[in-house]
Amino acid sequence: MLKLASLVRPWRSRWLLYSTLALFACSCGIVLSQLLTVETAVATPPPEYVWPLPDWAPRPRVPADNPMTAAKVELGRHLFYERRLSVNGEQSCASCHLQKLAFSDGKPVSVGTTGEPHPRNSMSLTNVGYNSVLTWANPLMRHLEQQMLTPLFGEEPVELGMAGKEEQILQMLAQDVDYAQRFVAAFPDESQPISIRNLARAIASFERSLVSFSSPYDRYRYEGDRAAISAAARRGEQLFHSERLECFHCHGGLNFSDSTVHERSGFTEIAFHNTGLYNLDGRGAYPPPNTGVEEITHRPEDMGHFKAPTLRNIALTAPYMHDGSVPTLEDAIEHYAAGGRTLSSGPDAGVGRDNPLKSHFIQGFTLTVQEQQDLLAFLNALTDEAFINNSQFSEP
Repeated sequence: MLKLASLVRPWRSRWLLYSTLALFACSCGIVLSQLLTVETAVATPPPEYVWPLPDWAPRPRVPADNPMTAAKVELGRHLFYERRLSVNGEQSCASCHLQKLAFSDGKPVSVGTTGEPHPRNSMSLTNVGYNSVLTWANPLMRHLEQQMLTPLFGEEPVELGMAGKEEQILQMLAQDVDYAQRFVAAFPDESQPISIRNLARAIASFERSLVSFSSPYDRYRYEGDRAAISAAARRGEQLFHSERLECFHCHGGLNFSDSTVHERSGFTEIAFHNTGLYNLDGRGAYPPPNTGVEEITHRPEDMGHFKAPTLRNIALTAPYMHDGSVPTLEDAIEHYAAGGRTLSSGPDAGVGRDNPLKSHFIQGFTLTVQEQQDLLAFLNALTDEAFINNSQFSEP
């Protein structure tokens, strides 16, 4: 296992913010190791929480020290939409994760409370509880309880901007009668239920509840409804799973991602890929600060390696790629058909197809106009209207 302290650059510490975590751990009486170490064993959800899943879909894995309960999920929903958890009082987790866009934000990169642009595109939270690794390119970020501390307290870049304001958060929650009651209901066995740790556990529980398995494709593939998708979408499915296009290698399985884990998984699958999006120097360089897993490992061969996100609800989550530099699904298909993107001018100019670090699955292909339409029809069939309109996921 890679040692955390040796992997995080001091100047690029937004991923695992030791100084910030230590600060609020001390101020809130929390042991830092409790925050960074999350038990990975699967816990049986208590009877009062019912997963909104079809019979054929497995449940996400749940940490043993943060079992799902209805009260905890509902508290997390309120906190997810709580604007008082931002330094300007105007933004929340939901500001960059809009339900109508499958919990993405529609921007190339997100913008924090200070107006500072984030270097990355806001990932969809569709089925985030099934992700074996979180964020675009951090192999160490495995748990939602850990990850949500970065947008809340991170300083580079500023997202919600609450670093150093841990006591302010706790006072706000304690003085709000509704929150005080909800924390007691969610954590009934604790003498001091209002804590930063429990705030993180509640939001993580809500995020795990964001399950999406009601698309037309699900009705067709898993429930036997042949009329749920068009003939074009069925042809597109065959193209998607063909060795000719090779899409399924990185976007396969239950969640259309090769970084997926759930209660039926025999092993934990984690993968990162270079898709030839850039090739600045002819040797595979990507523009900083978005150099992928290389930022964490400092290994040159990890340059440009990013996670393949879920394709569920993909039609709602444009623009695409880690930096939002691909505007449409049509453009994304063109990128893979070319075997990598060519930028002929500007600071990022280069021939991505010739990137020596590119995945061997990105070889390029040719599509007829009809085949492109079929592939788009299949991708659109992954849109789950029930998910984006589910009132249990909406702002309270």
